[in-house]
Amino acid sequence: MDDEQVACVLELYGNPADEDVVLPSRPESAWVARRLTQGVVLRQWGLGPQIAEHAVLLVSELVGNAVRHTGARSFRLRLHRRRGWIRIEVRDPSRGLPCLMPVSELDTSGRGLFLVDKLSDRWGVDLAPRGKTTWFEMRVADRA
Repeated sequence: MDDEQVACVLELYGNPADEDVVLPSRPESAWVARRLTQGVVLRQWGLGPQIAEHAVLLVSELVGNAVRHTGARSFRLRLHRRRGWIRIEVRDPSRGLPCLMPVSELDTSGRGLFLVDKLSDRWGVDLAPRGKTTWFEMRVADRA
């Protein structure tokens, strides 16, 4: 991914580290969410490539769940950073809870939350009066 591509996506959609970014509930929005996440985590926050790789993979899984399972027209993406942690949130208008299912090597679907559970340090769902926020957090090293 080049800097020009990241700059273009940030200009079109906004910076999810500054405010909620509203994306249409379409499969191609996973690409946009990945670019936004990678741009913020690597370039703005200066975190390492492994953190960025995991964050990009997991945001893609949360976005995929929001697109496939909520029936919503749009969802919101937000990235937060605080000392020692990053938190990535996907907010949608459905109150249907995601479910962590056991998976086997041969399963071709249903691995999204399994990956979130394995690669993040914490994850969860916060219900709101009109929808939910599915989130994950990862520990990160702060620069001295």
